Amino acid sequence: QVQLVESGGGLVQTGGSLRLSCTTSGAFFSIDRMGWYRQAPGKQRELVATVTPGNRTNIAESVKGRFTISRDNAKKTIYLQMDSLEPDDTGVYYCNAQVMIGRWSSWRDYWGQGTQVTVSS
Repeated sequence: QVQLVESGGGLVQTGGSLRLSCTTSGAFFSIDRMGWYRQAPGKQRELVATVTPGNRTNIAESVKGRFTISRDNAKKTIYLQMDSLEPDDTGVYYCNAQVMIGRWSSWRDYWGQGTQVTVSS
């Protein structure tokens, strides 16, 4: 059973910072790309940032220059440093990982339970 556990959400004022963490646990063969997605009330889930095992990143234009994604492969953990937060950044942030359960399995997407980020104006 693969689990993704997120932490670090909360309430912050405009211009503030938060750091999210997501750790993958369980029995599996390999992890490929990991990332963060967010969903605001009444909106679809959208990509925030992803990172590969080789630390190649993809950052959404809306957060570029303010958010930084990083990865610790040994700890099976990714981080999202969020600076200069704006009210539009409010939403539930979900961690995602592409995981191969067994050596000959196909890649599957796994999701965390989500962590709330609220930015007050």
